[in-house]
Amino acid sequence: MELMWLEDFLALARGESFSRAAETRGVTQPAFSRRIRALETWLGVVLVDRDTHRISLTAAGSRFVEVADATLRTLEHGRREVREIAGASQSSLRITATHALSLTFFPSWVRSIEALSAQEVSIQLTADNMAAAEQTMLQGRAQFLLCHHHPAAATVLDQRNFACITLGSDRLVPVSTRTEGGEGPLHALPGTESAPVSTLEYGPESGMGRIVAAARAAGGPVAHLSSVFRSHAVLVLTAMAREGKGVAWLPESLVAEDIAAGRLVLAGDDAWSVPMEIRLYRPRARQSPAAEGFWALASAGPKGNIEEGIN
Repeated sequence: MELMWLEDFLALARGESFSRAAETRGVTQPAFSRRIRALETWLGVVLVDRDTHRISLTAAGSRFVEVADATLRTLEHGRREVREIAGASQSSLRITATHALSLTFFPSWVRSIEALSAQEVSIQLTADNMAAAEQTMLQGRAQFLLCHHHPAAATVLDQRNFACITLGSDRLVPVSTRTEGGEGPLHALPGTESAPVSTLEYGPESGMGRIVAAARAAGGPVAHLSSVFRSHAVLVLTAMAREGKGVAWLPESLVAEDIAAGRLVLAGDDAWSVPMEIRLYRPRARQSPAAEGFWALASAGPKGNIEEGIN
């Protein structure tokens, strides 16, 4: 069995297309198909149902996704740990964070952790959208994920393989520019059926988009909305809101200065806001000494509450 077969299978499971997965892996489709067949032969089971119009995984294939994910993640963490033990690499941490928190929460938070640490550790931060950050964690290319969380919004980081702690709180607030006279928001909720409110929405890769959709599905005030722009990048939506293009639900931690300066105003009262937690995720498997030490310091913080259940 070759490790590349596991990576091939995960690419297929996530892309649900032999041609797309082969392109991602940089091989021809016939070569890719042979490698998936070789993995199935080695396992002695069929992983992919090829009889349907759209490729789907068998029950065994769905279970093996978790096995392949955990295997590759454990190997990557193990490689990093033994290199640290052997002195082949500097003690380092790889953290992935969503764009908003990398700008607002991360700098002061990590500074407080470093102040408590007696050991100097190199930290590499990667900022990305939530979907990409989750894949980074699943592939073992980061030891920690810093993100927003809402109980109704699902994550692929399941509780069997990942643990998390709550570090703080934030909320999504609907904001707009002011009217020309400055009396109130240019785009005000809830709108009407004949005059819906122009909204700036998150793309499907965005964790914020998941949270907004989950909060709306859970109930709350009824709004009449008309989507006029979409992006997974929270900074892009913030810029569009400043330009008066519509209402955007943005993290309060990100737009607090804009609101204080009058560049943006709330487009509705507190009933329209969405509370969120700020969470730090990690694999449950043991990590390098540097990563374990960092986790202990983060857990001991004032809001380092360990969450056993993860949606």
